[in-house]
This record gives sequence, structure tokens and C-alpha cells, in this order.
Amino acid sequence: MFGEFNLIDKYFSARQTQRKDVHLSLGDDCAIVKAPEGVRIAISTDTLVAGTHFLANANPAWVAHKALASNISDLAAMGATPAWVSMALTLPSIDEAWLKPFCDAFFELANYYNIQLIGGDTTKGPLSISLTVQGFVPDNRALTRSGAKVGDWVYVTGELGDSKAGLSVVLDDVKRHEPFALELEKRHYISHPRVLAGQALLNLASAAIDISDGLIADLRHILNRSQVGASIDTSLLPISKELLQFMGDISAAQQCALTSGEEYELCFTVPERNKGSLESALSHTGTKVTCIGQIRPLGTFELHHKGKKLDWSLEGYDHFKADV
Repeated sequence: MFGEFNLIDKYFSARQTQRKDVHLSLGDDCAIVKAPEGVRIAISTDTLVAGTHFLANANPAWVAHKALASNISDLAAMGATPAWVSMALTLPSIDEAWLKPFCDAFFELANYYNIQLIGGDTTKGPLSISLTVQGFVPDNRALTRSGAKVGDWVYVTGELGDSKAGLSVVLDDVKRHEPFALELEKRHYISHPRVLAGQALLNLASAAIDISDGLIADLRHILNRSQVGASIDTSLLPISKELLQFMGDISAAQQCALTSGEEYELCFTVPERNKGSLESALSHTGTKVTCIGQIRPLGTFELHHKGKKLDWSLEGYDHFKADV
């Protein structure tokens, strides 16, 4: 009979080269690891639940990528270097046709970022994946949400809005006939954590966050923690040509870019004195960055299009206010 420990041996054990800082991993009650001198350990946990973060019939390889990439993105937002991950996997049953592509994709991404699976748990129940990632950040240099100052410039990496458009395709088959629908669906699941960009920003950015609940919501987290406001020019939002054609309207595409969750791009602020160094610092990362606005005094939050104020009432994603 194929049981829990057969599952672990076949799909999770001996899938990666042992990192030198991992003394003991799968197979014991706890993992034993050792951090290098001069670093702090950044830790983040996220859970993906079938029916909330993905449909049960979604491509398992895409689900695995989304689960790990979303966690690695949290490390990127702190400027951390990924090191270790633990997984708690809950399955309705042992389905090898689902497990193989899931695990293959998980370890492909883990190996790309040199992050080792060091432990976890498997159990029976409604399909869900919980991951805890850990990474290294230099002592007293982690990027946080609380350092933005009035006058700093607001930036984002990549392009925004594709994930929300892709989700609409997942949830509505009628939209599969729209331009670039299948490509946008893939982008909803397949993000690219900005680890190198986060590391490059350690000496330049004053605050940072990854965009998981939508730019409009996640920027407000920076504003709340930093006790400042912001002015955002929607004409500067980086939008893909695929999103623009899918939405069919620039205003709709901009609103999508502001509210799209699960983008896993970075939003960060840069003081005026560091603005000129940004391009050279990020040149080796291959990451597109766009300045979209500026930090203002506390109590100010405005959206405008080239100076013309907008009265859009927008919110990001909230698990307890919205359904998938």
C-alpha cells in the first residue's frame, strides 16, 4: 500500500543537493541549520488553499510555482537571499498524476533560487499548501515598510495588472476568447520573484513591499507604517501590451494595474539622493523599474493622470472581504 512515507520518499527525498548550511533535513523530527556570521534570518509563511488561491483542477505545476514564488517574493521584498523552505502539504488523496508535476515544478524553482526543502508535513484533507521560507539579510540592513520619507520617489518593478486579468480568465471561460487570454492566465500563476532586485536595493531604497494584494493596498501598508502619504500618476503605471488589448481600454487597464493581487512585483521608495544610482545598481538584474509617483505628507493620498485628479474608489484584495 502506498502511504505517507512512500509519498515522501518518492517525491520529496533526495531531490536536491544538500546545502552546506543544512546539517540535517528530511527524515528527522527537526531540521538543523546554521546561518552565516553577520546575517539575520528573514522568515515568512504563506498558505495557498484550493478554491481560494487556485482552482482544484488547475495545472499542478503552475500551482507549485505560484506557492513557492509567492513565498520567495516576501524574502525579495526584504532584500534577503533565499536559503531554506518547509512545506505542509494537505491532500484529499495520494494522486501521483498530480504530485509528479507539482513536485517537479517545485524543485525546479527551488533549485533555481538555491533554496532547500528542509522539512514539513503531509496530511489528508482539503487541498492546501503551506510554506515557510527562510533567508539571509545583512545585519541591520533589511528593507522594511517603515522607512519612507516625504519627498521619496515611488517605484515598481515589472508590469502590473496581468495577474488579475489572468484570474478573470480562470474564473470565466467566456474571457478565453479575449486577446492574449491564455498568456495572461499563465502569468497569473507564473511570477518571477525579484530577489536580485531586492538585494540591489538594500543600500538604496527607504522602504519596500511585494505586491500580493494589489498596488493600491500594498502601497498603503508602506504609507501606514511610515506615517506618510503619496501621489501616484496613473499614466506612469507599467502595463503590458497584452493587458491593454485584453482590457480594451487604457483606463480599465490602469485600474486593473492598481488593484491586481498576486503580482509578486516590488513596490519601493527611493530618496532623491539615491535616485541617480538606481539604474546602475539594478543593471545586472534584468529588472524593469518604473517611477510612478512620490511620497507626500501624512493624510495625502491622490491618484492623478498627468496632473488631473481622479476620483477612482479602488481597493486591493482582502481574504475576508472578497471571494476568489
